[in-house]
Amino acid sequence: MIHPLSDVQTAYIGENTYVWQFTIILKNAKIGSGCNINCHVFIENNVVIGNNVTIKPGVYVWDGITIENDVMIGPNVTFTNDKLPRSKNQNYKMECTTVKRGASIGAGATILCGIEIGQYALIGAGTLITKSVPARALVIGTPGKIVGWVNEDGTKMKKFEDYYIDNTGESWMEIEGLLVKM
Repeated sequence: MIHPLSDVQTAYIGENTYVWQFTIILKNAKIGSGCNINCHVFIENNVVIGNNVTIKPGVYVWDGITIENDVMIGPNVTFTNDKLPRSKNQNYKMECTTVKRGASIGAGATILCGIEIGQYALIGAGTLITKSVPARALVIGTPGKIVGWVNEDGTKMKKFEDYYIDNTGESWMEIEGLLVKM
């Protein structure tokens, strides 16, 4: 369903994707199936959005951003794609950002460009992300810091001595800032 008050220029939208009013999607954007693109969203040309993605109101998805399957983008999340922005910059260099499968980004978070947010990572509301986030990391603050690890469903893993247990009973260890299954 594409709301009649939206401006959708792309032909690359999968089945069962909803685009709500006052949303603009440029002609070369690629959007998968089963997505929910809320009102007041802008999606530029060089953008790839996977299947079953939710993008809440007030989000602008700039060129160079890839959002994989099953990602949740909260309201008013800010993405960037230029580390040295200047008006009418002749030396503009787009920096790409990837949000990996199953990640969630909370309302009002700011995501600086040129990074990757790992699978199932959970970014808290209002967090400033300045560097790549490993898979399953729970990140909050300004700048963002890892404060725990999460299950695929976003719930926090339980910590025991020097390891974590996920909600399926699997054991994990944190090694050099990454979560590794034991």
